[in-house]
Amino acid sequence: MPSLPDFSDIAAYHAWRKEPSRWLPLALDIARAHKLPYAEAYPFRTGTNLVVALDDKLILKIFPPLLRAQFASERASLSQLGGWLRIAVPEIVAEGERDHWPYLVLTHLQGVLGSEAWPAMPEPDKERVLRQIGETIAEVQRAPLGALAAIEPRWENFMRGQIEGCRARHTRLGLPRKFLDGLDQFLAAATPSIPLDAPPVILVGEYIPENFLLSEDTKGWRLSGLFDFGDVLTGWGEYDLLGPSAFMTAGIAPRVRGLLEGFGYSAAEFGPPLQQRLMALMLLHRASDLVGHVSIDGWQDRASDLSELAELLWPV
Repeated sequence: MPSLPDFSDIAAYHAWRKEPSRWLPLALDIARAHKLPYAEAYPFRTGTNLVVALDDKLILKIFPPLLRAQFASERASLSQLGGWLRIAVPEIVAEGERDHWPYLVLTHLQGVLGSEAWPAMPEPDKERVLRQIGETIAEVQRAPLGALAAIEPRWENFMRGQIEGCRARHTRLGLPRKFLDGLDQFLAAATPSIPLDAPPVILVGEYIPENFLLSEDTKGWRLSGLFDFGDVLTGWGEYDLLGPSAFMTAGIAPRVRGLLEGFGYSAAEFGPPLQQRLMALMLLHRASDLVGHVSIDGWQDRASDLSELAELLWPV
């Protein structure tokens, strides 16, 4: 059996990963080494790591050495959150390393991928699911940090780095000039309200439809599972409200209210200070791309500056 290759460049790895025939035999050899039972194997063509579904029971997730930090994050997160939440997260069945590539064998959660169910979901169900997402974020953030306390980067260093690179990032990603013109002033006014030294909580970073599983019963759709913990860090809890705010709430007030109330905020806490703080955090998120991610039709024409965009995203 050939060895897994050694990549020094992440772009070269991504190009190699795109063709599963290059790595699926190696993944199946790992499965055989652990005597994992399966009749069929399904490689995932999207994502960052090498991921194979073994029937509908197990997932084999292999991390390149360049992304070993994601392995450490996923392993520690699943160990810490297992049994803590009302919804399901994968359980670690086995782990190991092949050719310096660490891997995890995980249980395969049941449900419908959020990105498949969300577009056609009735509006009352969307509001209910967003409330459940807010509740889940709060549940995760009440969990002890455990080994995640040592995850890098630390929140203060992370925030300072994101602030330093914010203008260059959004210039490169094509944020319209009218928003860029006020970016520095907006951040200077809003970022002092983002605590850098508050007791940190677990931040998943990607509460987005691609990482949710949903189930439908006689009462409608509900949140049933959460996976992909490779980008976990620790810090200020509001950071994890940004994924649902960008991809799911669409600036619709009842959806926003469900998310924020589920998280634990009262109506009295909705308003300009929260809007400004969330807008600043959205600009500073490690995956921030307003042009590509904000799911409000015509937002670039409806808002003249970042403060007005904050009002569109989180209406009171």
